[in-house]
Amino acid sequence: MSQPPEPSSPARHGVAQDIDWNDFRDHLATADPQGNRRWLHPKKPSGKWHWRRAWFAFALITVMFAGPWIRIQGNPLLLLNIMERRFSILGRIFWPQDFVIFAVAMLVFITGIIVFTAAFGRLWCGWACPQTVMMEMVFRKIEYLIEGDAHEQRTLDAAPWNARKLFKKLLKQILFLVLSFVVGNTLLAYIIGSERLLATQFDDPRHHLVGLTFMVLFTLLFYAIFARFREQACTFICPYGRFQSAMLDENSLVVAYDHKRGEKRSPLLRNQPPAQRAALGLGDCVACRQCVAVCPTGIDIRNGTQMECVNCTACIDACDAIMDKVGRPRGLVRFASLNNIEHGEPQRFTARMKLYAGILVALIALFLFLVFTRAEVGTTLLRAPGALFQVTADGRIENLYTMKVINKTARDLPIELRLENRSGTVRIMGALPFIVPRDNLAQTSVLIELDPATLAGSGTKLKLGVYSNSKLLETVNTSFVGPRK
Repeated sequence: MSQPPEPSSPARHGVAQDIDWNDFRDHLATADPQGNRRWLHPKKPSGKWHWRRAWFAFALITVMFAGPWIRIQGNPLLLLNIMERRFSILGRIFWPQDFVIFAVAMLVFITGIIVFTAAFGRLWCGWACPQTVMMEMVFRKIEYLIEGDAHEQRTLDAAPWNARKLFKKLLKQILFLVLSFVVGNTLLAYIIGSERLLATQFDDPRHHLVGLTFMVLFTLLFYAIFARFREQACTFICPYGRFQSAMLDENSLVVAYDHKRGEKRSPLLRNQPPAQRAALGLGDCVACRQCVAVCPTGIDIRNGTQMECVNCTACIDACDAIMDKVGRPRGLVRFASLNNIEHGEPQRFTARMKLYAGILVALIALFLFLVFTRAEVGTTLLRAPGALFQVTADGRIENLYTMKVINKTARDLPIELRLENRSGTVRIMGALPFIVPRDNLAQTSVLIELDPATLAGSGTKLKLGVYSNSKLLETVNTSFVGPRK
């Protein structure tokens, strides 16, 4: 989005030196010139934005870990049981038959990302993405607690192996592995449900080999992400960083460096008054590189908006702290749009954002309409495989069917069938009344008898009403097979 300013002119005595602004495009912040991994040790962040982000992360983490155990009308807050094709969202059970609702929900999600990115850039990544939240607010905090701040971590890495270093490294990895186990099990609970997760954990492992396998795999996956892969998950794997480049424009609000105010950058000389810096053509940036030191992806925000920036705001706090020390106003690095920095324009809701937002509102309205007008049951009535029609002693024709009924409500439903377009008899086999448990599926056999005089050749179309307590819930269509006339 934003472009870096023109290179500074060479000068002496602390004045900005020549800078190759495009140098950052020639290499990765996480790799050395030989292409080897350069391990990042970001400095411990602090400041008002960090604490805002920390409280927000605390709320998200609380919801994430509590989610599998929260019940709404007896159903999980969120359950994505792909194996059993059973999904619970905010306590409402959804089935594969609700595919249209899922499709619209996916469109709402994608459109929401587009709207949010167009307005606020990659703010989701730094503030709400589970990977970033857990990495920066949990795993990184443990690392700071055990190994110290960035310079202490680098010193420890460079030190020879001894008892102290071995203890710190081993303790950190053990805690990372335990936390990865907790995170992996939480994710598994969202897939198989908390009850089955507890059974897998405390029952004989031989009875739950599949669940145990996934438990181990999820643990190793998250351990690899948080202990080794880290910021590379954001810069190499996640497609969102590349996707945002197509969504941002000059009015998108991002973490940005005010180059008009900051350039030319130069270290601050002792007792150098602001008027003298201004006379030399110097800006407020004192080239302290604290914005780079705290960046969890290793970039320099002064190079402009970059794909690796996750809008975590650590550089804002670091720069504001330096501005306080040198007696300059805060906001050299801040949330701003390119037009705000270049032309002083306030943030505005552009026509493009309005269009995206209008589409999003329409999709949300459609989604809510589909959810609240959804049929209470989903009934499938098919002729029993391989079964032929039968002729009874009194000359009537019988057909055997298999019926599956999905109860989408939060109450048990007694189900009965009635012929709507023909006269005849419908019998639900098995124990009566046929009751479908709440938020569940039940299957049974159905026998339909018709008088031969009512048949329309070898194939007769039937319409049956599905009733519960004399209330019509839905109608289903099927065919009735009889002898040729």
